[in-house]
Amino acid sequence: MGHLDHATFGWLTPVLSYVMACIGAALGLRCTVRALGATGTSRRNWLLTAASAIGTGIWTMHFVAMLGFGVSGTEIRYDVPLTILSLLVAIIVVGAGVFTVGYSKDRGRALLLGGLTTGLGVASMHYLGMAALRLHGTVRYDPLLVAGSVVIAVVAATLALWAGLNVKSPVAVTVASLVMGAAVSSMHYTGMFAVSVRIAPSGEALPGASAMQFIFPLAVGLGAYLFLTSAFVALSPTAGEREASASAQRPAESPAR
Repeated sequence: MGHLDHATFGWLTPVLSYVMACIGAALGLRCTVRALGATGTSRRNWLLTAASAIGTGIWTMHFVAMLGFGVSGTEIRYDVPLTILSLLVAIIVVGAGVFTVGYSKDRGRALLLGGLTTGLGVASMHYLGMAALRLHGTVRYDPLLVAGSVVIAVVAATLALWAGLNVKSPVAVTVASLVMGAAVSSMHYTGMFAVSVRIAPSGEALPGASAMQFIFPLAVGLGAYLFLTSAFVALSPTAGEREASASAQRPAESPAR
């Protein structure tokens, strides 16, 4: 059995991955709040931004954490197409959940269906990302811990969608984002503790790209996207602010004589 180290860089990758999960959650919640106050194309665009933010945040959290993952006795590489596919899965399934909540008239039913769909999708993203691992050995999973990670993913997704519907103030969004970041991180590390590796020493070169060749640049790029989008959302006026500005610009009516 190979010894697994989930923090080869110490606390750097767990803390940084948690921060990325929180940023994605906060941005997604703010965009969802904006979407629920908008109509037509504007609502659709805000929901698309929310889906990309939450999905990107979850994916970035996972692979930033994986930068600190190591197994004694083997190097680790990543299958590039599968890794990209895991990112697309994260965004698409989160989008399905967000749009279900954003357009459904029965919010309770939409919350349950969207939370289940999104949670299963997040878990699929995690294990698809794990399937992209290439190492000298065989990866095995503890079924109970895998099931636990899926339950956490569904609960975290449902919590995220509920917060999108009910959390409005910036302070409340911040608190909800911290909780959601902790839930997503818990799901990830529960899934990682389910992993065991049986090493099969080999002199053959592993296929795929190393974490520093592929994962690190992509994570940095997606992290930059989250920060830039956060700045755009923060500077973009809300519906209430636009209405107040429009009211202030209307010419005052002449007093009746």
